[in-house]
Amino acid sequence: MTATAPAPSTARARATAVLPRLALVLAALLATLFTAASPATAHAALTASDPKDGAVVATAPAQVTLSFSEQVAMGDDSIRVLDPQGKRVDTGELRDMCSGNTVRYGTALHTGLPDGTYTVAWQAVSADSHPISGAFTFSIGAPSATDVTLPTAQAGGGPVGIAYGIARYAAYAGFTVLVGGAAFILLCWRRGAAERPLQKLVVRAWVTLTAATLAMLVLRTPYTGSGNFSDVFDLDGLRAVLQTKTGASLVSRLLLLGAAALFVAVLFGVYARRVAGLGPDEAERAEGESDGSGQAEGAEAAEAAERPDDTSDLTFGLAIGGAVVSGGIAATWALSEHASTGIQPGIAMPADILHLMAVATWLGGLAALLVALHKVPGIERAAVRRFSRVAFVSVLVLAVTGVYQSWRQLGSWSALTGTDYGQLLLLKIGLVAVLLGIAFVSRKWTSRLADAPEDAADATTAVVAAGRTSDDVSRETVAGADTEGSGVSRETEPVPVPADPERAAQLARQRAARESALEKRVRDADPDRAGLRRSVLAEAAIAVILLAVTTVLTSTEPGRTVEQETGRGSTATAVPDRAVKITLPFDTGGPNGKGSVRLELDPGRVGANTLHLWSDSADGAPFDLPEIKVAFTLPAKDIGPLPLVPEQAAPGHWTASGVQLPLAGEWRIDVTVRTSDIDQTTVQKTVKIG
Repeated sequence: MTATAPAPSTARARATAVLPRLALVLAALLATLFTAASPATAHAALTASDPKDGAVVATAPAQVTLSFSEQVAMGDDSIRVLDPQGKRVDTGELRDMCSGNTVRYGTALHTGLPDGTYTVAWQAVSADSHPISGAFTFSIGAPSATDVTLPTAQAGGGPVGIAYGIARYAAYAGFTVLVGGAAFILLCWRRGAAERPLQKLVVRAWVTLTAATLAMLVLRTPYTGSGNFSDVFDLDGLRAVLQTKTGASLVSRLLLLGAAALFVAVLFGVYARRVAGLGPDEAERAEGESDGSGQAEGAEAAEAAERPDDTSDLTFGLAIGGAVVSGGIAATWALSEHASTGIQPGIAMPADILHLMAVATWLGGLAALLVALHKVPGIERAAVRRFSRVAFVSVLVLAVTGVYQSWRQLGSWSALTGTDYGQLLLLKIGLVAVLLGIAFVSRKWTSRLADAPEDAADATTAVVAAGRTSDDVSRETVAGADTEGSGVSRETEPVPVPADPERAAQLARQRAARESALEKRVRDADPDRAGLRRSVLAEAAIAVILLAVTTVLTSTEPGRTVEQETGRGSTATAVPDRAVKITLPFDTGGPNGKGSVRLELDPGRVGANTLHLWSDSADGAPFDLPEIKVAFTLPAKDIGPLPLVPEQAAPGHWTASGVQLPLAGEWRIDVTVRTSDIDQTTVQKTVKIG
């Protein structure tokens, strides 16, 4: 049964009636997705350990504990304690010691451990799905030599990390082209559903996103664990991944991609056949009615309303279904990465979904437009104008959500320039600015294309339709001569087909090559269309780089978290009867003026203490400074500064005994370093005593 397209007023009335219901459905969907969200700090960081890094304890501890800034995922093998010979001395059983806002995990040690230096290596997965790791040492009795080499590779690095990063980029790119290509067809150019180049573009994007999601799922175990590709066959590890938030998101994405496959099948099946049956003029009319442009007036409007157009209902259904499926796929990122942690996750996750959808509609639609301009010479001018409007709305949504995300992830102006996240964000903003500049040029070409005469704009289609090969013309001429005077029309005479299949295939290839060359000549002969193609190609090239920067940005620790960790590190907490150890980098500004001072205050309590200072140059060698001075200040009690000039015990090593700290509190330690007669600087840090 063929449906009749409703009149424009009827269509608008139906859309007005459906919009409230659609809003309720989307609100319910968002409420379901985000109800379980809980705030946390993106990218976990180790905030404390017992024993502390570098501590020397009199007796062997019963366990080693680690405290983190946010909830982390850890397994029985996440904390390993090694003796000086590299032998594991922990029991291998993870202890969950979390309580309230305190995130602490530990592992028990074997009894009777001998004196020496022990190494603690740990690895975990933070709440935003990124692996973190670290290592430190402590000593029992006295420090000793150790054969254990601390790991230098970051968690999630190495070849597995590179492969996982490539899969992440491919997933973002596939999502962008899949959503943007489908949106371009439904919103801008319905007849494009029947065009082979656009079909290939969208289907390949679906295949890319599906393959990348599967790759991330099987690589998740080695990415967050050993870093060995062989662990992709670890079924126990895969089962453990499926129980995590990231694993659930990847599986959900695969299920949604199944629904997306059905959407693509309908779009390029039933829908493509219907829009192909309308013909270019009717399709243009239907698209004009959908956005309020190109409506006929008077008698033409009545005639247009009576023409059969059974694509409106299907277009509306595909648009709603596509929006729900694409929003669900976008939510698999929002629910498992940066947006799901940190401040205001209930706002950040829907904002992240809108941001991803806007980027996909803009950049993916740009890819579809580029393919159409290069492969489909008959694209209508109105389709280009409609995409210009869609891209403008997408950029507005992208700007609003991007500003909010930037504030949320940075928190301060200093983080914009002082952190890796902020610097990458500045690069992304610069690329978006360049992209908008090129888009402005594209809009100018679009205006010129829209102002071009109809005959000139349709020249490509007309010439291509009339572009017969010389073989066809000769055969038709012969056929016409044979039938001349016989009353048989030449147009109805069948074109002879060679009996030899190889010859027929050769002629078909020749015709295809000649038609392709003719299309290219006519297409390039239109200067406005050629100019638009060049500007869109430049936009697409910048978009590829922009997606790469965005992929790196999503795996970079947010600037707000970096500054919070720096703030935590500004005060060192002393453990009673254990030495306070801090390291202070310095730069006096002169030649060879960079280095660091290692300070140890033993036992780090109220009363008498012994002070040790070691100075190292930038390359790690002992730095024999001409002068070094220390001062202690307790601002809360207006005590100090209490000056101290330590005595040199060896090159690069100074000591002072009987350092009196009369009261408990947060003491500021100022270390003044002089590297030459005129080059001097003072560095400071606050430690908690008693």
